[in-house]
Amino acid sequence: MGRPLRELSIGYGLILATIWTPRPYQRWFYLVAVVWVLLTSVLAFPGWEAAGIRRGGFFASVWVVFAAAFVSAGAIFVAVQLNTLRHPINARGWVLTFGGYTVWSFVQQFLLQGYFLFRLLRLLPRREWAALAAAGMFAAAHLPNPILTPVTFIWGLCACFVFLRCRNVFPLAVAHALLGITVAITIPGPVVRNMRVGLGYLHYHAPHPHTPGLGPVPTKQ
Repeated sequence: MGRPLRELSIGYGLILATIWTPRPYQRWFYLVAVVWVLLTSVLAFPGWEAAGIRRGGFFASVWVVFAAAFVSAGAIFVAVQLNTLRHPINARGWVLTFGGYTVWSFVQQFLLQGYFLFRLLRLLPRREWAALAAAGMFAAAHLPNPILTPVTFIWGLCACFVFLRCRNVFPLAVAHALLGITVAITIPGPVVRNMRVGLGYLHYHAPHPHTPGLGPVPTKQ
């Protein structure tokens, strides 16, 4: 029990330190966090199957992608009615704006299931408690954003339960990317503060209206 607790505590502490430390010191915490997570993941690697990086369970959990798409479509419909839908104006803009976030979604999903949940399952007596704890840690890392914190808790809990049943991280990562991009294009940047968390959320300043980025959807005259 000592090793999983130590790895989890230090890893999560470094992530929080990265989120809440100002630049340029943030960069150093980020590098240390990456090294720690990679090193401890390799040393305590449970195998590709246990980590959810496998073929099995894909089709059993692919429904999560369709559920995320359904939620996304509903949110976009509401955003169109409220005139809050914002998105890149061309394919290149989509790639530049959300390409990196899509990759980051996969990284976050591995951290949630393959790192935090994996260790919590060894620390707590029930799988349900481990899933709840992992979702709570995931949500706490998105404080103090009042929109992302509850959204990530709900998603984190659902993702953990699906993972425990199907043990495949890929559909969860795709769904994560879909939902995250949906939040970004349907909720105005100044409201969700461009999905920033920690110190970045507190120091956020709304960009000038003419700053390049997400553009409004043209309305029919």
